Amino acid sequence: MDCLIIPMLPNHWPAVREIYGQGIATGNATFATEVPDWAQWDSSHRKNCRLVAVEPNDNDEQRTEPLTSSSERNVLGWAALTPVSARLVYAGVAEVSVYVAPVARGRRIGSTLLRGLVQESEANGIWTLQAGIFPENAASIGLHESCGFRKVGVRRRIGKMGAVWRDVLLLERRSSIVGV
Repeated sequence: MDCLIIPMLPNHWPAVREIYGQGIATGNATFATEVPDWAQWDSSHRKNCRLVAVEPNDNDEQRTEPLTSSSERNVLGWAALTPVSARLVYAGVAEVSVYVAPVARGRRIGSTLLRGLVQESEANGIWTLQAGIFPENAASIGLHESCGFRKVGVRRRIGKMGAVWRDVLLLERRSSIVGV
């Protein structure tokens, strides 16, 4: 077992913030240039469909109840959903964020998180997930495609990072069980 996927709690924020900052620093994960504070992040993301991947321990194999708190555990990555619109017609559409700590990359943490997020989204009535990914971020594109996302198109020169215009590849995943 490489990791456990559990609901993200406010006490995970310091680790989530650090991992998000590491993603921002790559220049290929997001247009964001700094990590927001908890209040800003919390208000912009869905209250459900927030997950963290944490290091397992020896007691997890015998656990009978779900793990819901892990402040003592190392957070390896996180995934969350942002509503795409406040309009009721888009209530089942959300944008995906998935970030993995650099020290945890290559351990399938991202795919475990994203698969868990897909399940969580469907349990909460989400019928379409979308992701905007820089074309240079081949690892993220491959991750999303391996979890059932398809390329929809490219948004050419959609935003600037400093003086450089950037394209964003739009991917989406339509649920086969919600909204059919």
